Amino acid sequence: MGRSRITPQRRFRRRIPPPAALVAGFLGGYCAGHLAAALRRARAQRRPARDLDGRRIVHNASDAILSVDRQTTILLANPAAAHMFGTSVAAMQGSLLARYIQPAGAAAGTPLDYFPAGGGRAGRRATDYAVTGIHANGHLFPIEGSMSSVHHDGREIWTVILRDVSERHLVQQTLARSHDQLRQLSSALQTIREEERTHIARELHDDLGQLLASLRMDLTLLARSDPLHDASRRLIQGMEANLLTAITSLRRIATNLRPRALDEGGLYFALQGLRDEFVERHGIAVTLLAEEAELRLDDAASTAVFRIVQEALTNVARHARASSVLLKLDRIDGELLVTIRDDGCGIRAQDMEKAQSLGLVGMRERVWNMGGEITIGSDDAPGTRIDIVLPLAGHAT
Repeated sequence: MGRSRITPQRRFRRRIPPPAALVAGFLGGYCAGHLAAALRRARAQRRPARDLDGRRIVHNASDAILSVDRQTTILLANPAAAHMFGTSVAAMQGSLLARYIQPAGAAAGTPLDYFPAGGGRAGRRATDYAVTGIHANGHLFPIEGSMSSVHHDGREIWTVILRDVSERHLVQQTLARSHDQLRQLSSALQTIREEERTHIARELHDDLGQLLASLRMDLTLLARSDPLHDASRRLIQGMEANLLTAITSLRRIATNLRPRALDEGGLYFALQGLRDEFVERHGIAVTLLAEEAELRLDDAASTAVFRIVQEALTNVARHARASSVLLKLDRIDGELLVTIRDDGCGIRAQDMEKAQSLGLVGMRERVWNMGGEITIGSDDAPGTRIDIVLPLAGHAT
């Protein structure tokens, strides 16, 4: 009987948890519930905080920012955008993008029509585009910007960031005008210099040349007169040798200033004379591949081509350390193709950009003044190759 009473009591005490366990369980559940609630509240508070931070960033951005849907309706505009277009944020939101930006095509159905592929500015990021903005007063001004798209609530939203580049364009236009004026000044100076060279060459040849030739004839007649002492005859022979040297130097100087063949025979014969004088003076073989009929040009074009070839040969003699030079001139489809190639040490890219490379600068200026193109490099090693393309419209005879 005693054992039957004790057993149920022991089993009953095992089912009743101790008070400490009850308290610990209660506190654990209470704390876990409050912690979960606190985490939910913190997450809920962070979401509007993040949204608020994003709105503040857009609101305070110095660049104009627009959000546009696929139908080009402006969903959001910041104060910088309103200031750029001379209106208000409220007026912009809900308006079409065409009110503020000119579309690239005739019709603008999507934001991509305002920022077409391939419209990026050269030398800048591929996402940068140059477009035209429309101010509230109707004034057009240049804009540069970028765009990106995201999907939100099942639709595509485009974000456009714009910058007014009016001041930059004014600076670029000013620089372009200055550059054009410098080009015109350079062309005028070259023309004036060529006229002065022609004038001096003719004066040397016609006046001083004839005077020296007359003196030589007088010396020849004097040497034939009798009787002459040996000392007098030697003196006359020395004077005649000096006169010959002076006449030769005079002809060389006059030819360098302005070759008579350029005026009397044309470009082909002037290049032949330049080649012969270069070979004789520097001992460098020069091959001239050209046809006389293809080089019948007016004075301006003939002079420009002659000076370009002359400067190229001067550079070869000074820097190339070459043993041979190839000159090739072809007339194709209204253009003159000039190739000057040597087998020397070549030219480095940094040498072509030196401020002291006035010869190369002069060559480029003459080519650009004729609306042509020039390429200088050392792609075909060894040596340097110059390729020039000159349009002959209005220059052929």
